[in-house]
Amino acid sequence: MQRIRQVCVIGGSGFVGSAIVQKLSTAGYDVKVLTRRRESSKHLILLPNVQVVECDVFNDTALAGQIHGQDAVVNLVGILNESRHASFEALHVELPRRIADICCKQGVRRLLHMSALKASSDAKSAYLRSKAAGEQAVLDRSSELDVTILRPSVIFGRGDQFLSLFASVVKVLPVIAVAKPNARFQPIWVEDVAHVCVAALENVSTYGRSMELGGPQVYTLQALISFIAFLLGKKRRIIALSDKLSYYQAYVMEKLPVKLMTRDNLFSMEVDSVCAQPVKELFGVPTSALEAIAPEYIGGDTPRSAYDRFRSLAGRAMGKR
Repeated sequence: MQRIRQVCVIGGSGFVGSAIVQKLSTAGYDVKVLTRRRESSKHLILLPNVQVVECDVFNDTALAGQIHGQDAVVNLVGILNESRHASFEALHVELPRRIADICCKQGVRRLLHMSALKASSDAKSAYLRSKAAGEQAVLDRSSELDVTILRPSVIFGRGDQFLSLFASVVKVLPVIAVAKPNARFQPIWVEDVAHVCVAALENVSTYGRSMELGGPQVYTLQALISFIAFLLGKKRRIIALSDKLSYYQAYVMEKLPVKLMTRDNLFSMEVDSVCAQPVKELFGVPTSALEAIAPEYIGGDTPRSAYDRFRSLAGRAMGKR
């Protein structure tokens, strides 16, 4: 097997991508990060062995030029909500298909593709259906590529779009109405996801596999919000909404300029984001407990800065990068 040295990361300037790029750099790989705006990736430019390149990944010629000569490609592009400028079909299905096709044409065999836990072709959620279609588009080329699919539950860590968003809500609102309060998640720390990505890169046993990624503990959404309130020292009344009221709340929220929740998000939460098997360690490293990591970055804002961060995080959840 050819030793991997050059790694091209597509969508590497965001929350998860930045952690993966840093881990790849530390491991000694030469990393090329493709981004729409180099200016937004200043935090990566100074890393050793990292090159940040502006590239329109929807232009096949430009994308092929950047993938040419690489030993591996990591695709991290994804959105939680659609917008006028970004659809699930374009980012989750067509882009992975084109990346796989270009890898084949350029002779780049190794491809890691980030999907989502519980992606399924018959899911009620368009997000989960599109993730499943993207997986299949990549796996269709598995005779020519060494593919690994990563399927994480929700990912948390400093700068996330999950705990940090709820923390901002808890700081601002005295009463919190929770849609799908019993939805279950198995949150995984972003650094653990990055560890898996780097460890899997040259691990032949991961070729052709889909890997479910989750942390050591499963939580309901209501339990997570209660834990956040505890960390912040806030006494908040939490109202658990029925399925019908959850649907109405999502319907109203998706009409707002900033989509805090959509009906499709709600459909995603109808399926427990929990791994089929317990996850105590990944590649020999114990998975990190949310209770050990979250206190390091939850808290410390004033109500005004919490509101501003809430708006910012909600905007990023729409796919803004």
